Amino acid sequence: MRDVILIMVLIVIVAVDIYFIVRRVRFGSSCCGTKTPPDKKVRVKDRNKTNYPYEYVLKVGGMHCSNCARRIENAFNSTDGRWARANIENSEVNLLSKHEETQQDLEGVVSAAGYVMISYKAET
Repeated sequence: MRDVILIMVLIVIVAVDIYFIVRRVRFGSSCCGTKTPPDKKVRVKDRNKTNYPYEYVLKVGGMHCSNCARRIENAFNSTDGRWARANIENSEVNLLSKHEETQQDLEGVVSAAGYVMISYKAET
């Protein structure tokens, strides 16, 4: 009888592990502890880089995983005239813009996404 109970406990443990592995694979691993599926990627309509005369490199604090990168990209890409690409390894966001940006505007978008802009620089 003791062996049957032990086998049942092991089956439950394996089932729970499989459940969490499937969730991690399906929703992507997230260091942020989110239990919801990642946001759907917002695609920029105008993908012609020559239409974006202004370029900025933002250093962003708190960006740890692909879900973080997508969240920041979506925050910029959902506004007209901006095209952002996040780089997790460098904690940077490369932003192309059709209009000149102020530091306050950029900080506002990053903050609204839930992150902190550490620095930025305009590229020429």
